Amino acid sequence: MVSAAEQLAANLNFGAFAKAEELKKRIWFTLAALVVYRLGTYIPIPGINPAAFAESFKAQSSGILGMFNMFAGGAVERMAIFALNIMPYISASIIMQLMTSVVPTLEALKKEGEQGRKQINQYTRYLTVALAAFQAYGIAYRSGGLARLAGPSSSILAGSSASRPW
Repeated sequence: MVSAAEQLAANLNFGAFAKAEELKKRIWFTLAALVVYRLGTYIPIPGINPAAFAESFKAQSSGILGMFNMFAGGAVERMAIFALNIMPYISASIIMQLMTSVVPTLEALKKEGEQGRKQINQYTRYLTVALAAFQAYGIAYRSGGLARLAGPSSSILAGSSASRPW
């Protein structure tokens, strides 16, 4: 008796794959997206004190910070520009799914079909931006001395570097 995997391997036709232009485009796009993401996990966030963050991360890596780092592919440990990863979108999607059951106007949008789903997806994107901004604020300004900048009125923007020890 032949297993399903052996049947699939026997019927695999690379000639058909060579003719599938749409599939090749999708595979190349996926590979390019993975490369961009991996590079983005190594580009550090400007304005973060790397020595202070490394010390803080070592002290807290076994808790929630370690789990967040795992989901971000190590970007949190390096404090990279892609440290937030997809977590804000996942959170926004969950919130919007729960809200469609609670808020009558969102429930009506859900029942409208494709047009309503598009509108709910747009709301989800807006909520994602808000959650990402909130999380970024928490990382940058409430992280116990890890951020070098204090805000828009910081000495970097004012042109003075005398108050920065790094």
